[in-house]
Amino acid sequence: MKKILQIAVAGLMLCCISGGAFAQGSTLYGSGIKVPLNEDGSKYIRFITWHQVWVRYNENNAGSIRNRELQDHTFDVGLRRSRFLLYSQISPRFLIVTHFGINNQNAVSGGVSAADGKKPQLFMHDAYTEYKVAGDYLSVGAGLHYWNGISRMTNASTLNFMTIDAPIINWPTIDAIDQFARMLGVYAKGKVGKLDYRVALNDPFVTNTGATDPTAAANYNPENNKKVFQGYFNYQFMDQESNLLPYMVGTYLGTKKVFNLGAGFLHNGDGAWRSEIRNAGQDTVTIKSDIDLFGVDAFLDLPLNTDAGTALTAYAVYYNYDLGRNNVRSIGIMNPATGGGALRGNAYPTIGTGDIAYAQVGYLLPKNLMGEKARLQPYGAFSYGSFEGLRDSSGDKVPVKVLDVGANLFLEGHHAKFTLNYRNRPDFTNPNGLTYRPEITLQAMIYL
Repeated sequence: MKKILQIAVAGLMLCCISGGAFAQGSTLYGSGIKVPLNEDGSKYIRFITWHQVWVRYNENNAGSIRNRELQDHTFDVGLRRSRFLLYSQISPRFLIVTHFGINNQNAVSGGVSAADGKKPQLFMHDAYTEYKVAGDYLSVGAGLHYWNGISRMTNASTLNFMTIDAPIINWPTIDAIDQFARMLGVYAKGKVGKLDYRVALNDPFVTNTGATDPTAAANYNPENNKKVFQGYFNYQFMDQESNLLPYMVGTYLGTKKVFNLGAGFLHNGDGAWRSEIRNAGQDTVTIKSDIDLFGVDAFLDLPLNTDAGTALTAYAVYYNYDLGRNNVRSIGIMNPATGGGALRGNAYPTIGTGDIAYAQVGYLLPKNLMGEKARLQPYGAFSYGSFEGLRDSSGDKVPVKVLDVGANLFLEGHHAKFTLNYRNRPDFTNPNGLTYRPEITLQAMIYL
C-alpha cells in the first residue's frame, strides 16, 4: 500500500512540474493530472476537468420573452460547459472512458425543470470500454460513445476549438436520436498507413417528438427502431494525429504539422416521418423516410515561422443533409429567452434538409507580442446554409448566413484562455426581410 501511494504522489508531482510531452501549446501542464499505477507509467489513470464560462451580450430576435417580459436585448452569464473526464489503461490493450457534466446553464434555462435554470442535470456524456485487437490497425469498443461519422467537426474536442465554439451544424441529430452527440452502440477504429478510420453501429434514442403527430415538414420519427450506421475516414498527409480518444483537435497552435482530407456519413433507415394529404384532402397518410447525412472536409494546421512561433489553422467542410422533406430545425445555444416561439432569443435555422458550407481560419501571432507567455490568435468563421424548407412568401429559398469574428488570448495554451467573439446572425422572424443581430461573447476557460 505504501509503495502504491509513493508512486501516485510521485506521479502527481511529476505532472505538475514536468516540461515533457504537452498538448496544444503549454509546457506548464505537462501531461496533465496523470496518476501512474506502476513504476514505468504504462498503467495509469488520467483526469481532465474544465469549465467554459460565457459572459454575453445578445440582441434578441423580435418578440423574444425573458421571464414574462419582452426584451430586445439581454446581458447574461452562463456555463457553456462544465465537465469531468477520466480514462485509464491498466494494459495497453484495454481502455475505459468515463465523461460526465452539464451544458448550457444560464439563469433561465438548462435546469432540471424547464421553467428555470436551477440544478442542471448532471449526465453521462461518454461511458465505454475498448479492446485493442490488432495494434494500431483495429480497436473495438462498446457503450455510450462519441466515435461519430460525417466530419472531423462531428468528432470535435470541446477543449481546443479555434473559434469560440462549434457551429452546431456539425451535430445534425443532437439530442434528437442521440444524447448530446453520443449514441449507445459498438464501434471500430484504427489506422491503416496514413488512413485513419472510425465506424459505428448504434441504437437511436427515442426522439423528442414522441408525443406529437407527423406534420407536413419532416421531423424525427418516434417509431424509429432501425440501427444508425456511421463512419468517418481521413487521410493524414503530414503528422499523424492520436486516435486514443475520439475527440479531434481544433488547433494545435503550431505544435504539429497537419494536413488531412476526410469524408463521412450517417444513415438511419426510417429515421424521419411526415404527413401527406391525399385524395383531394380526404386522407392523411404518414410517410417515413431515411436520414442520410454526408460530409467532406479538409483540415490544415501549419507552423509558419518556428522562431516567431506563428502558425496557420484552417478548416472547411461541406455537408449534404437529408432529414426528410422540408425539415428545418432552429437552435439557440444557451438561449437567453424563455418565450417567443422556436425563433426566440438567439435561435436561427441551424440544421435541416439541404446543403451547408462552413469554413474557419485563424492565425497565431508571433511570440512576445502579448508578453512572455501570452499568445494571441485572431480568427474568422462563416457558414452558409441552403435548406429545402426555408423559403419566403414567393417560394424562393432564403439562405442562412452566419459570421463569427474573434480572437483567442492564450495564457497557457488551451489550458487557460480567453476568447472574445462577435457573431452576426440572422433573425428569421420575417423570412421576407431578414434582420441581422449582433451577439458578443467573452469566454473564460480553464482545463486541467
